[in-house]
Amino acid sequence: MIVTLIVVCEVGFWVLLAGGLSLRYLAKMPRAGVAVLLLEPLLELVLLIATAVDLKNGAEADWKHGLAAVYIGYSVGLGHATIKWVDARFAHRFAGGPPPVKPPKYGMARTVHEWKTAARWILSCAVALGLLQAAVWYVGDAGDISSLRAWQTKMLIVAGINLAIATSYTIWPKQAPGPEKTEQAPAPEELKR
Repeated sequence: MIVTLIVVCEVGFWVLLAGGLSLRYLAKMPRAGVAVLLLEPLLELVLLIATAVDLKNGAEADWKHGLAAVYIGYSVGLGHATIKWVDARFAHRFAGGPPPVKPPKYGMARTVHEWKTAARWILSCAVALGLLQAAVWYVGDAGDISSLRAWQTKMLIVAGINLAIATSYTIWPKQAPGPEKTEQAPAPEELKR
């Protein structure tokens, strides 16, 4: 049941996103589009409640419950950024909007971009970790929580990878390519013969 609900929520996310953006740009009904987009968090609420009810009814905590927590975490931390990313492309493609702004490639601007991205992922992981820990406490010593602990480990790894990437851009910022050399270096004497 939980896996089906996760799939339904994921499909529902994209259907609401497409519907909201279509109303906003194609039908020229921006308020209705925003109203549809604001329904997105209800999907996560439904999934959270269904997962809690499933565990309360005696279901053994397994990978499906962990996946539900990770999905909710992703939606909280990265859902808004995903909607914003799709919105910019939809507006450009179908409503004559400006081209989407590309992330900076070099220097401090790129470093800041990487830290913002890492912060979103870390927030996602923190929400998932919190939900997973709540499930661990809820199940208690009576049930097997190894799959929930495995998901927690995965979330810590994802957060660590994003932290490492952002840190690497801080220590070794990506530099813009320098101007190409227009003068050729003189050939050594032995090569001139």
